[in-house]
Amino acid sequence: MIKGTKAEVVIKILHKIPLKQRKKVKEITLDMAGNMGLIVKKSFPNAILVIDRFHVQKLALDALQEIRIKHRWDAIDIENDALENAKNRKLKYIPDLLYNGDTLKQLLARSRYLLYKSSSKWTENQSKRAAILFEKYPDLEKAYKLCQNLSWIFNNTKDKTSALIRLAKWDEKVRQAGLKSFNTIARTMSIHYKNILNYFENRSTNASAESFNAKIKAFRAQFRGVRNIEFFLFRLTTIFA
Repeated sequence: MIKGTKAEVVIKILHKIPLKQRKKVKEITLDMAGNMGLIVKKSFPNAILVIDRFHVQKLALDALQEIRIKHRWDAIDIENDALENAKNRKLKYIPDLLYNGDTLKQLLARSRYLLYKSSSKWTENQSKRAAILFEKYPDLEKAYKLCQNLSWIFNNTKDKTSALIRLAKWDEKVRQAGLKSFNTIARTMSIHYKNILNYFENRSTNASAESFNAKIKAFRAQFRGVRNIEFFLFRLTTIFA
């Protein structure tokens, strides 16, 4: 276990492993951080770099949620203005309700989790809420469909050639959608496209490492921090090894 992620520190420690052993590493999954790529290139000369698909999809989902949050702040401002106006006129404020019983602010807040899911997994209430949401905010529907299409590409594409074609078509859809945050993602993917395409060779991900990292964070949170690092590592080894 290495403290921090500074490239020079990690490289120095990894180089304690004999080069002959490091040359046996054929494939490494990683995110798009520059320091991670540098560490791999300097330490494992024969390894193919594979950008983890879940990091790519997370970028798209974050962009989708960013659009939702922006609309929510706008809805809060509108409601605050209406409240102040009613107060100044000494009237009781009664918010407008949508046909599912949500206010506009509630609609945007309660739509958070359904946007992470495939429409086939929505509950009846979520389906109703999504229909209203997409009617009110067509840009959210565009962003949601882009996220689902990207997920479909990773789930259903079996080779790099098909992946390249499908990702190129996805990139064109992004450009036609005119969503700034998704244009940024498309540019990022075009920079790293070779390493993203490497995923379709063996479909490798670092999901297990991410899962273990989440367990460590949850374990640490139970104790609200760690003072005795050696004992903490002993406990981790005992429980999870």
